[in-house]
Amino acid sequence: MDEEKKQEGQGLHQVFSQLDVILAGIALTVLVGVTFVGVFMRYFFGHPFAWEEEVQLACFVWITFLGVGAAFRSGSHVAIELLVDRFPLRVVRMIEIGGYVISMLVLLYFAWYSIVLLGKMDMMGRDTNILHIPYVAIYSVVPVGCLLMMWNYTQSIRKRLRAYKEGGLD
Repeated sequence: MDEEKKQEGQGLHQVFSQLDVILAGIALTVLVGVTFVGVFMRYFFGHPFAWEEEVQLACFVWITFLGVGAAFRSGSHVAIELLVDRFPLRVVRMIEIGGYVISMLVLLYFAWYSIVLLGKMDMMGRDTNILHIPYVAIYSVVPVGCLLMMWNYTQSIRKRLRAYKEGGLD
C-alpha cells in the first residue's frame, strides 16, 4: 500500500513538474490548429476568421512564458559558454552563481511588475476587441512563467553545483 502511494506521489510530481510543457503543448496545438484552419478558410473559402489574431496572440504569449521555464529546466536556454568554459572550475562556479543571482533579481522584478500591470489591466477592464478575452487572462501567464523560470533555474543550478562539488563536471 505504501509503495502505491509513493508511486502515485511520484506520478503526480512528474505531471506537476511537466505542467508547463503540457500547457505550452496545448497552446501550441491550438495555435497550429487555428492557424491551419484560418489559412484554409481565408484562401479556399474567402471567409477569414476575424478572431484568429487574438487567439494566436494569446497562444504565443502562453507558449513563450511556459516554454522558457522548460528551457531553464533542461538547460536549453541561451548561454555563451565558449569563454567561461576556459576558466578554472572555481571561477566558472562563481560566474554561474553570479549569473543566477542576477537572473533571479531580474525575474523577481519582472514577476512583481507583471502582477502590478495585471492589476491595472483588471482595474481598467481591458479585453480583446472581437472575442472580448480579458487581457488579464492572456497575460496572467507572465508572473506564473517567471516563477516557473525561477524554480527551474534554481533546480538546474543546484544540480550543476552539486555535480561540481562531487567532481562530476570538469
